[in-house]
Amino acid sequence: MAVAVPGELKYDANGLIPVIVQDRFSGDVLMMAFANAEAVRLTGETATAHFWSRSRGKLWKKGETSGNVLRVREVRTDCDRDCLLVVADPAGPTCHTEARTCFGETSPTEAGILAELERVIVARLAERPAGSYTASLADRGLDHTLKKVGEEATEFVLAAKGRDADRAAEEAADLLYHLGVALQQSGASLARVLDVLRERREKRT
Repeated sequence: MAVAVPGELKYDANGLIPVIVQDRFSGDVLMMAFANAEAVRLTGETATAHFWSRSRGKLWKKGETSGNVLRVREVRTDCDRDCLLVVADPAGPTCHTEARTCFGETSPTEAGILAELERVIVARLAERPAGSYTASLADRGLDHTLKKVGEEATEFVLAAKGRDADRAAEEAADLLYHLGVALQQSGASLARVLDVLRERREKRT
């Protein structure tokens, strides 16, 4: 699926434009690179990030050897049209060092905390480490997880009705966690929930 790219961009004397890549879910800045017109075109046509390597003097697709591609959702330009912002879903670590970002670990934003929670849930469900509560939930099946969602929802309701703010926050956190597990088991995700909220917001504006 193609992604629209801005036109009339201002490339530098070497025919390049800086590109900042942002994680669509967490909002984290993942990396910074350069692109020429061909890389920008391919990014739009393939919906995967392409750049120009200044050290190798060649076009490259992010993740072409590692598999850690960047699935592009949106491409924006700044007010001067001389810099691009690529909003993407990373398929694994972005940095060549296997770090999640090229800037190391940063303090997550509010949405970033949810993204981190989802990454942990996905990893636990895939790896099933011994002693993992998430793995034990998955082993008992979706119905069991849904029962836990109902129990946590009830606990939250009771805390909220009692005007117990601290307990309500704790129970809401437990509910979000169990909901995250249930979403993964049902084939959905917390990221998709945010997509739905974003779509609803856009309809209101």
